[in-house]
Amino acid sequence: MAAGRAAAVTATVPEVDGAAEPVAAVAASLGPAVVQIETGSGLGSGFVYDAEAGLIMTAAHVVSRSTDVAVRLADGRTVDGTVVGADGGSDIAVVRVEADGLIEATLALDDPVEVGQLAIAIGSPFGLDQTVTSGVVSAVGRTVATPGGAVPMIQTDAPINPGSSGGALAGRDGRVIGVNDSITSESGGNVGVGFAVPIETAKAVADRLVAGQPITNSYLGVGAADVEARAADGAQVVEVEAGSPGAEAGIEPGDVVTSLDGSAIASSADLVAAVRSREPGAEVVIGLDRRGEPVEATVTLGATPTR
Repeated sequence: MAAGRAAAVTATVPEVDGAAEPVAAVAASLGPAVVQIETGSGLGSGFVYDAEAGLIMTAAHVVSRSTDVAVRLADGRTVDGTVVGADGGSDIAVVRVEADGLIEATLALDDPVEVGQLAIAIGSPFGLDQTVTSGVVSAVGRTVATPGGAVPMIQTDAPINPGSSGGALAGRDGRVIGVNDSITSESGGNVGVGFAVPIETAKAVADRLVAGQPITNSYLGVGAADVEARAADGAQVVEVEAGSPGAEAGIEPGDVVTSLDGSAIASSADLVAAVRSREPGAEVVIGLDRRGEPVEATVTLGATPTR
């Protein structure tokens, strides 16, 4: 396995032909940017997002603690890859390769993802590289646990299986809307409930990893647990760190967080994901149930590095 030469000429995937069969058109356009990533403990997927720099985006749990990986390109070449960095909180990682002829995906940054829109997943489930599946976006903003926290994700019924993690989820125009990350399944196989990290979140994390900067998350400073033996949903505050933004806003142990900026909080994972989705320094309004009475707390979120 030998690394190729440094990239001299780069290319972006071509635009999708709107008159063609949509899934086939996306597969033909985006497929050349999708890669298979192999480590000593398993394999997953990824996609080239910066051909000139040789940068590949994938899921952090795909590379795990590896520093070096093998990358199988869409044209069949296998090259050496170096893990630039990984963030367990968002489950995003970046791998760098040196190879010519790389083709980069186009990212759908700042484009709204709509429930019901077409969703096409490309990856290597069970090592079957360049596998294409399709479905729709089933929901947006679903709270999903990651190795280091929780993230609001895109839910899709496009079949995703082991090995698909890190691959691209695209819309009908062939632009990447998310990084395929996980599934919910009692059997371990696809049952139509898959999740992808939104590309805006993934790209922001990737940029910081490449720059060698710490991944900074918003910080509330409370410990919470799921509410038990209670008709309503929420996140039960079990501790408040002294001097934290939550403490300064008057949040108390025993409070139940029911909303953040008007969006319902149904669980402790929801609270983690909602806080994480805001920028440090943002002012948010947290709805509380305090001994049966509704209370609001205005909080200016702090910042905490995770890397």
